[in-house]
Formats: sequence, C-alpha cells, structure tokens
Amino acid sequence: MKPLLIAAALLLVPAAAPTAALAQVAAGSLPNSFDAPARAPRAAAPAVPAAATPANARSEEVLREIIAGAQAGTIDYSLMTDDLAARVREQETAIQPLIAGFGAVQAVDFVGSQNGADLFAVTFATAATEWVIGFTEDDKVAALLFRPAE
Repeated sequence: MKPLLIAAALLLVPAAAPTAALAQVAAGSLPNSFDAPARAPRAAAPAVPAAATPANARSEEVLREIIAGAQAGTIDYSLMTDDLAARVREQETAIQPLIAGFGAVQAVDFVGSQNGADLFAVTFATAATEWVIGFTEDDKVAALLFRPAE
C-alpha cells in the first residue's frame, strides 16, 4: 500500500515543484528498518525493588477494617480524611454490595509501597483483588483504591 501512495504522490507533484515538496515525498521512500538484520535486544531496566514492609505499619489492619465494614454495610468513615469519606459515601451504594459479594477474605498479602502508599493483594472467596491504601501525616486514610487482580 505504501508504494502505491508514494507513486500517487509523485504523480501529483508537478515537475516544477519546489525542492521542499519533493523532499517531503522522498522521505516516504526511506528503507524499511524492519528489513535490517536484527540487533540483540537491550537489557531490561532493573526493576524497582519493592519495600519489604508497608509504608504505614497500620495499613493492613486498617484495610481489613475497611473491607469488613464495607461487607457489613458499616464503613468506619472516621478512619478517612473528610475528602475521601465524602467520595466513598457517594459510591457506597455501588461498592458495598460488590465487596460483600466477594465473600470472606481469605488472604491479605503485602505487595509493595510506592510514594508512601501500600499495595496489597486481597484474595476473597470468589475474587482476587489489588488494593492501594495511603495515609496522611495525621494517620488518616487519604487514598483507597481497589481493582481486580491482574
């Protein structure tokens, strides 16, 4: 398809066209770099080592408490900043039945920390999820996210 487009473009350029126009068309006729011999792949960038312990020592305890509250329909908003509490309240009718439907918590495993937030893999009876929890300096939950595990 590219050779046809280039040929069509060359036919449309008049013979007396400025050099810039010809240069633009000529750029389309560069050799295909995929035809060159394969190069050895570059070494992958070293992975950033995950922290061995959570950024906040209470992360797992508070996460378990929030999950239990969501499953029971009694989320303890005093654990959260006012902003996060307001956001969770807005979504409570949608997320509470979802989290309750996951079933009993079977395992909570610390995965790593980044920028002061902790990542946990939470396995329920019927779902595997990943949770991020982050705290303010005064020990209130300021970030709380979950998604299906990858």
